[in-house]
Amino acid sequence: MTFTAGAELADPLADRFGDNVIGDAAVAVAHPNIALVKYWGKRDETYFLPVTGSLSMTLDIYPTTTAVRLHAEPGDTVVLNDRPAVGDAHARVARFLDLVRARAGRDEHAVVVSSNAGPTGAGLASSASGFAALAVAAAAAYGLDVDARALSRLARRGSGSACRSIFGGFAVWHAGEGDGAAGDASSYAEPIDGDALDPALIVAVVDDGAKAVSSREAMRRTCDTSPFYQPWAAASRLDLDEMRKAIARRDLPAVGEIAERNALGMHATMLLARPSVRYLSPRSVALLDRVLALRADGIAAYATMDAGPNVKVLCARADEQRVTTALRDGGDVADIQVAHLGPGATLVRDDER
Repeated sequence: MTFTAGAELADPLADRFGDNVIGDAAVAVAHPNIALVKYWGKRDETYFLPVTGSLSMTLDIYPTTTAVRLHAEPGDTVVLNDRPAVGDAHARVARFLDLVRARAGRDEHAVVVSSNAGPTGAGLASSASGFAALAVAAAAAYGLDVDARALSRLARRGSGSACRSIFGGFAVWHAGEGDGAAGDASSYAEPIDGDALDPALIVAVVDDGAKAVSSREAMRRTCDTSPFYQPWAAASRLDLDEMRKAIARRDLPAVGEIAERNALGMHATMLLARPSVRYLSPRSVALLDRVLALRADGIAAYATMDAGPNVKVLCARADEQRVTTALRDGGDVADIQVAHLGPGATLVRDDER
C-alpha cells in the first residue's frame, strides 16, 4: 500500500470499506527538518509548548506521503509503512484527528495511510515530516480553511517539531508566551530568509532501527531530572539569537559552530538525566572525531545530532563530496545521504496523481 498519490490508495480502501468510503483522499507530502538550534523540553505537555524557541533546516530527502480519506465506519484506521498501526502509534494519530474534527465541527472518522521514505523513529525527524503531512492532508479532508501559521500550530499538536516542516528552507519556531490556550496561539513556526546560504547537510546513518527510549520519554526525563537542563535552555535562547544573525549574514562557519555546540549540549543534558539517556554510540563518536579531523584539514564541517545515534554534518555545497567520502571512510556507516534545502509541506494536486 505504499503510494505517492491518491490513485494508488483508491483500490485498497474500496476493497476494505466499499461504499462506506466518503469522497476522495487528500494526499500530502512533507519533508523532515533538522534543528540547528534544538527543541528539547516542553513547558506544557497538553499543547506541546516548548521551553525554548528553535530553528531548523527542512531537507529535500526522506519525504513522508500521507493520505486521509473519510469513512462512515466507527473508529479511525491507520496504516504506517504498509502495516496497521497499533498501540501508541495509532492513538497519537487518532488523538490528532480528534483535534481536526473538533475544529472542523465534523464527526466522521478516517482512514490514514502514511509512508516514510526514510527510517522511522531513528532520530531522523520522521515524526516531524509525518505529522506535518498528516496536518495538511487531514485539514483538506475535513474541509478546514487554515493558513500556514494555523497549519503550523496544528502540526505542533501531533509532534512539536512538525510545526517547522510545514515550511521549506530555514524555519524558526517561536516558543510563545504562557501556557494553555494563550501559549497555543503564540507558539508557531514561520520561514526565515536564508536560502542564499545554500548549505549541504550530510546525513550519516549508523543505525536505522527504532530507538529503545522514545524522544518524548527522553525529553520528559531530561527536563525533570537533569541538573544540566536549565543551564542548557538558557544558553539555547542565546544560541537562537546568534543563529538568526549568522544566517542573515550568510556566515556558514558561525552557523555550524552554533549548531554543533547546541547539539552537544543537548546530549550532555541527557547524559545527566536520572536514569541517564545515551543515544550516541561508538560509531557516532567515531563520526564526530572525523568531523574534527575535517576541520583540522581546513574544511568547514560541523556536526549536529538529534535524539538518536545518527550524525548530520553541515558544510558548504562545494565540500559535500569530500565530507561524504571522509564520513564513509571514517566510520561504520550503514547509509549516507546528501541533503539540501527542501520544500514545505504541500497537497498533491489532482494533475500530479
